[in-house]
Amino acid sequence: MRKLIESTLVTLDGVIEAPDRWALFDAESSAYSLEQLGNYDAFVMGRKTYETFYANWGHVTGNPYIDRINAMPKHVASRSLAETTWNATLLGPDPSNAIAELKKQPGKDLIKYGTTRFDATLVQHHLIDEFHFWYMPVVAGSGQRLFEHVDTAGLDLSLTGEKRFQNGSVILTYVPR
Repeated sequence: MRKLIESTLVTLDGVIEAPDRWALFDAESSAYSLEQLGNYDAFVMGRKTYETFYANWGHVTGNPYIDRINAMPKHVASRSLAETTWNATLLGPDPSNAIAELKKQPGKDLIKYGTTRFDATLVQHHLIDEFHFWYMPVVAGSGQRLFEHVDTAGLDLSLTGEKRFQNGSVILTYVPR
């Protein structure tokens, strides 16, 4: 059974919004990010993430990381989109069931970037198997926060791993108990 892994870039003050403005990627962390993409068959994302990623990366070529993302299938949760491009399919009217069915299929794990409003559904239905919080050694001051607008009352996490980088960032891996 495949797992759904959520990987989120976070500042020290808990901001997840606009990581393109504050995320610190050097050669080591960039290589690690590309290597990690090899563990996944497809992306899971909400509409806003899909539209943002497509606008920023959908037409970019020549970067191994972005080329890999562009080639991967994407599964999008949306109540407003009627169609998709960029190797994407809509999850349909019941995204929870669709994700559960995707997890039953053979293959590599599924990846979801960022903590979004879609997490309210994923957390409620216990569909996220691991959280990878990539803390960057910066303070943003303002912006959307980790798990903002998500009821985390029933989310009890256990730390299962950590990865440190020379640039001062660290990835903490948590699994629901």
